[in-house]
Amino acid sequence: MSAPVQAAYSYCEAVTGQQARNFAYGIRLLPAEKRQAMSALYAFSRRVDDIGDGELEPDTKRVRLESTRTLLDRVRAGEVEEDDTDPVAVALADAARRFPLPLEGLDELIDGVLMDVDGAVYETWDDLKVYCRCVAGAIGRLSLGVFGTEPGAPGAERAPEYADTLGLALQLTNILRDVREDAGNGRTYLPADDLAKFGCSAGFQRATPPPGSDFAGLVHFEVRRARALFAEGYRLLPMLDRRSGACVAAMAGIYRRLLDRIERDPEAVLRGRVSLPGHEKAYVAVRGLSGLDARHISRRTARGRV
Repeated sequence: MSAPVQAAYSYCEAVTGQQARNFAYGIRLLPAEKRQAMSALYAFSRRVDDIGDGELEPDTKRVRLESTRTLLDRVRAGEVEEDDTDPVAVALADAARRFPLPLEGLDELIDGVLMDVDGAVYETWDDLKVYCRCVAGAIGRLSLGVFGTEPGAPGAERAPEYADTLGLALQLTNILRDVREDAGNGRTYLPADDLAKFGCSAGFQRATPPPGSDFAGLVHFEVRRARALFAEGYRLLPMLDRRSGACVAAMAGIYRRLLDRIERDPEAVLRGRVSLPGHEKAYVAVRGLSGLDARHISRRTARGRV
């Protein structure tokens, strides 16, 4: 690997370590080449997200996002040289040469962030799934391009579907965790019909539930939905090599434990960000690296219980 490409990957790994602790925790279990590629994907995705979440006017955000799409087109066309001044572009271009990345997934991510910029409202779960597939399911499929599947793994043709579903599970968990923060930014992601069903249409601007609402009922309803997505998406684990499976199990395991905490104390998401202590993340990582989760899923799949 040339010095410019190595420097570009180092930049992306620094961005990942600073901005995405849970993600960085998971990918540290990967061999260097895969870890670098995942960092390049994260750094590009972070750039897109930062445009959507920034303070710029909507029209300026749209221009910036389309400029990012143009950069992606250059990566796709093999037009980014090693001495390009954009380290994210250099790293992503190298990763795309090394791995079969479905780069159209990054187009979907840009489309999803444009939905944020346009103030999209999600009336139903089917509506929200479209958004989640853009901003998270696509990242799951891109990650699978880095991981690959084990030769001869049963059902491997469905691996992209399971990777996509895991992305939905992670994103729905994020949405639950961030309801207060998103409300402060003028965004509501939970489906409007779910909010109405549980008396929460007034939103989440305070550290207490809307008066007269069944906020706990809403949270428990969405937690069950997320758990079902995790159960389906976890079918991916036995199809991956040991270290890729450990990475996925670690990231998914952290979010499943976040769901446990949210389920036990639904109003915690209104008081602040729910997170896991370091020792609990370490336990999840060790469990994933041991292959315990993958073996458990394999047994359940064989019995038709996942």
